[in-house]
Order: sequence, then C-alpha cells, then structure tokens
Amino acid sequence: MRPAPGPRHRAKRGDKERTAAAAARTVMDRLEFCRNLARDAGRFAHTAFGQVEASLKGRHDVVTAMDSDVERFIRGAIAARYPDDAIIGEEEGGRAAGSDRVWLIDPIDGAANYARGIPHYCVSIGYLERGVPTVGALHDPSHDWLYSAARGEGAWRGDERLAVSRCADLAAATVECGWSTRRGTADYLALVARVLVAGGAVRRVGSGALGLADVAAGRSEAYCELHINAWDCAAGILLVHEAGGHTNDFFAGDGLTAGNPVIATNDALCAALAEVIGIPVNC
Repeated sequence: MRPAPGPRHRAKRGDKERTAAAAARTVMDRLEFCRNLARDAGRFAHTAFGQVEASLKGRHDVVTAMDSDVERFIRGAIAARYPDDAIIGEEEGGRAAGSDRVWLIDPIDGAANYARGIPHYCVSIGYLERGVPTVGALHDPSHDWLYSAARGEGAWRGDERLAVSRCADLAAATVECGWSTRRGTADYLALVARVLVAGGAVRRVGSGALGLADVAAGRSEAYCELHINAWDCAAGILLVHEAGGHTNDFFAGDGLTAGNPVIATNDALCAALAEVIGIPVNC
C-alpha cells in the first residue's frame, strides 16, 4: 500500500497547483484584454467602412489610411498594458527576437472588401507565448461578431461555443482557397483544380482570418492558402484548434516572420483534405 504523501510532497504539489492557477488567470486576463481591444478596434475601423480612399502596396494588395490608424490604436493599448511584450503588425512591422511574448496584429484583414464597402473584413489580434498561439480574438464589425479563444479554454463567438463541421464527405465539403500574389497563378489554379476534382466546392471571400473563423464555426470544412503572413492567421489558427479542428505547424521554421502555407480543416476530413491540398497536417 502506497504511503500517504508527506508534508513536503504536499507543499510541492500545492506550489505547482498555485503556479498553474496563477498562469491560467494570467491567460484569461490577456484573453479579456484581447477581446475588448479587438471589439474596440473593429468599431473604430467601421467608422470609415467603404468611405476611405485605397492605395496599393503591391498587385491587389490594398491599404487604406485606416489600416495604419487602427494598428496604432491597437499598438498603443498593448504597449500601455504589457510594455515588455513584443508587437508585430502588418503595417508597422516589428521584431520578436528575444521575447517569449509576442502580439500579432492585422488591423484590417480583408482591406479590399473594406475599401469597397463589402461587409466581410475583420480586426485580428493574436498572442503567442514561447512560439505557441495562446490567446486570439477577431472582430467582424459588419455583423458585430466577436470571435475569441484561449489555449485549452475553447473557441467562442460571443457566448456561443464553436465546433468544427462534422462533415465527412468530400463531395459535400466546402473549401476556401485563399489567394495572394506571393505564389504563382499556376500554383493557385492547380490547388483549386485538385479540390474540385476531389469533389469539394471552392470559395474565396477575401479575408484569411475570417476564412479560418468559418472553419472553427463549422461553416466550411477547410481553409487553405499557399502563403499567408502570421498576423493574418495567428488568432484564426487558435480558433480552429480550440474548436476541435486541425492545422499544419504554421509557426515552424520562420513562419512567424516570413509566413508559411496554411491549412485548417475539420477533424473528419483532415487526412483526405491534407492530401488533396498538399500541405501536411498531423491529423
């Protein structure tokens, strides 16, 4: 019969439990901060929805003055609350070297939609701890939908817990294939063709972050893109995982600073879609 734990053992176990509880409170504090900030930033962005002039950073790479304004708004709030954390944003860049705590900001994901008055864009804020997505929030101002997730705590839209689709039939699956000029047109067309030949339906709506949220919410079975930047997908990747889905190891290598391919799928079709799309996933 195993002897009862002695006082020293109980003290050590108590210390570990208190440390774990404190860490959990810290994560939930950051989640609440992130949720509120994403909502405030989204409502700020929406004040100029469809009313601002747009310019091009590159081919089909739209930017508006509000992109910078919203990013500065978010940066200021993070710097005031967490001055020692690193921040990387789409518009002003940043560096993560030497920091275990990194925030990733996309002030307006779906800027082309935003500039044209198409109600499909969002503010995306993700937080990584030691390279692992830990907290994330997306605000879709057009619908006032707030998506959020914390590692191990589930994914939510408002007060509704999210779950990926249960669809297990490729012939009934919808796959959003994101597009960017960072990969060749022929590669993109080949990707779309593979999905169509496999029996899936294809869509593209112009926001990678919301595409990932759609997978987490069960509205589509997969989102994929041959190259995407970390600020576009950090929050969305966490949403998918916490909703029971799967993604590739996006942050492997230099994914944080240089981007990578991304695939996010439901559980039932993970292996089949990974093979069709051609991006490895540990399903």
